Order: sequence, then structure tokens, then C-alpha cells
Amino acid sequence: MKLRKIALIVLCATFLLSCSRGKIIELPLTSQNGYGPFTSAVGGISSFSEKTYLKVKEGPIGLTDIKYGEIETNIQQSVYQNYLLGNISKEGYEDLQKSWNWIPDTLKLSKTPIKTKIALAYGKDADGVTKMVVDANNNLDLSDDKIFIPFDVVSNTSSNKDSIAQAHAIPVSIETFAHNEIVSVTIPLFVVYHSQVNMFMCNFPQYATTQYKGENIAVRSNSFTDLSYENADITLLNTDINEDGKAKEENVILKNEYIEIKGEIYKNLGVNTNKNVLILEKADLPKTQLISTQVGYKSHPFSGEEYSTKAPISLESLKGKYVLLDFWAIWCGPCIQEFPNLKELYAKADTSKFEIVGIVGDSPIDALIETINRHQITWPQILSDDTNRIKEEYGIHGYPTTLLLDTEGVIIAKNFRGEGLTDRVLNLIEK
Repeated sequence: MKLRKIALIVLCATFLLSCSRGKIIELPLTSQNGYGPFTSAVGGISSFSEKTYLKVKEGPIGLTDIKYGEIETNIQQSVYQNYLLGNISKEGYEDLQKSWNWIPDTLKLSKTPIKTKIALAYGKDADGVTKMVVDANNNLDLSDDKIFIPFDVVSNTSSNKDSIAQAHAIPVSIETFAHNEIVSVTIPLFVVYHSQVNMFMCNFPQYATTQYKGENIAVRSNSFTDLSYENADITLLNTDINEDGKAKEENVILKNEYIEIKGEIYKNLGVNTNKNVLILEKADLPKTQLISTQVGYKSHPFSGEEYSTKAPISLESLKGKYVLLDFWAIWCGPCIQEFPNLKELYAKADTSKFEIVGIVGDSPIDALIETINRHQITWPQILSDDTNRIKEEYGIHGYPTTLLLDTEGVIIAKNFRGEGLTDRVLNLIEK
């Protein structure tokens, strides 16, 4: 009898495991050059007065006042390797994980150092023109690489970023970890110069595609600022697009959000770079019961304290009101620029039917208090911290991000701003 019980338990466990696996779909990825259906961002390039720890053997020829720098292609992989090499302490590594809300899957990471960084240098030529060189062949010798003038995004105002990036991209060699092996790959690197702020920036014009149930799916990594795919956005290639040929914002599905394919809903679990697959999970619940940061889905429940009064605020306590969640930071210029519009909306709206709640991330409390006082902000603010983790729960990776909720906490608009937001809210609460 005991053996029969054990056999039954094993059988049930096997059945549950197989059901769980049946919900997971792994789709192989193919790399494509360009930005595809996505808009792109650029990341800053750090520079130093001396050579970096990459230990460049030879500098560029023909330049003076040289500064060196490095470009990360996969920050998670690079940090993990520095931890293994002892360049980062265990405590420092854990702090980085915590600050990034990143718990690495070590099955995706190489246990030995690989070439994820690209060395660079820039300086003046004989005519005083600023020029740059990147270690395209990744041999730590900049004397055998082509010197070029980075693309100036201020003086060149063409709207066709895709053609510009592909025309000016430099093929560079790096190493990646795929199928448990170190693999050499060539990727496009687009370097730009922003003359107004005297800063070099870059991105990687490369995305990936896959197919499922006859639908073509595109995938981008971190808005093209690296190739880690830690934040993997996806979109269907046959969805509505804007006039510029890019997917509409509401059709770009972030990691842990949901995508509908052939009438069924799947969660975007991101990319496993080791396996080189996009991972989707079939949803068990109907859309009306799923929680996400997308229009048409229930908002994540949250609770916190108003930063000044310490009064408790939660999504549940706001039920019955239309609510605008405004995720911002004190250093975010576009966030600050939106304050006058929000102040006008708050003055016009009936606050018994509508509320704005600011969710402030990545900002010290003293600077927050100064900013609130200077701009005379009167709606409640919650500082997202390690206790409430509201920013992390909502998966916020950029500011400003706004979510407009209906009286039941369902998201009805995302990233609505300006006069359009004011008109939308006033029409809703006056019905």
C-alpha cells in the first residue's frame, strides 16, 4: 500500500511538472542588423585620462590629448566575470544586483573571462579636429584600427535614424556565451557625438526575430544600449505601425508583460542568451484577471507612505477614483517639464473623483523635498525604496512613465501627457 502511495505521488508530480513545462515556449532567435520596428536610445561612453583596465597595448597613431574609454556590450556578463576574478567583492556584487533588481541566471554566464568590452580612444588630429578610434578587432591594439569622426547628432538632424546608423556603424568583434561555449561574433556599433553636452554616446543597431504560430516577432535588447537582453522588448511585426515605420508604443511588449498571439495570451519572460531563445509562457487566466503595466490589464497592487505626511497610500485605498501614477525622478528633465501640465490638471480636476500619485525613484529624500517645494507640487508623492519596491514591482526602466487607471484599477492609458492627458481625465470624471 505504501509503495502504491509513493507511485501515485511520483505520478502526480510528473504530471504537474509536464503541465508546467507545456506552458513554456522557447523560440530560437535570428539576429538582424538595424533597429527594425523599434525606436532606439543611446548610452553614454565613459572616458579616462589614462588607459583602462583593458590594458591597451598600443594607442592610436596621429592623435594628441588622447583619452581612453570602454564600451560595455553585456554589463551583466562583465560584472559577473569581474566578481569571479576578484575585481568586485561579494558585497559589491550583491549591492549591484540589488540596485539593478538583477538576480543573474548563472547558466547564461561564462565562468571564464570573455571579451564583452570594446576599448576606444579619442583625441585631436593635426588640425585640432576631435576624432575617435575603437578596437574593432578586439586585440587591444588601437594602432591598427581606423580613425573616424563620430556622427554629430546636433548638426545632423536627419530623421532617418536607421539609415544613418547602418551607414556609420562599425563592425566590431566581441565574444559571447552561447550554448555553453564562448563564441566570437561581429556586431554593429554606432558611435555619436552630442556637441551641446560634449559627450560621446553609442548603441548597437541589432535586433532579433523569431516566429510563432505563423506570426513574426521582433526582439530588442535594452533599447539597443547593450546586447545583454536583460530587458527584452518584443512586438509582432504585423501590428499597426506609426508613419515612421515603427511599432506603436502600446504594441511594444516589455519583459513580464503580455502579448496576444492568435487569440491566446502569453507572458514575455525575456531572452535566454545562452540558449539564444525568446521565452514565452502561456497565461492560465483571462486578460481581465491578469496584472501588468499594459493598457487593458489590472495595475500592480502597491502600498507606501506619502513622503512628507507619512500617510499610508495604496492602490486599494484609491479604488473608486481615476488615478494617474506618475513615475519620475528629480534628475529627469522631461519629468520636471511636465509639472506645469500636471499642476493645471490637478487644479481643474475634482479630487473626490481623481488623484495623482507621484512615485519617485532613484532620488535622495533631501533632493526630493527641495524639488517638491521649489515647484510647489501639492499631490501626494511616494518615494520608491527597498521596502515598498514599487518601481521594481512595476518594472520601471525609464522616466517619466505614467499610467492612468480607471476606478477599478485597470490601466486605460499609458504615457499620456500634456493637454491630451488633461482633456482625457476631465472627460472621464465629468461623465
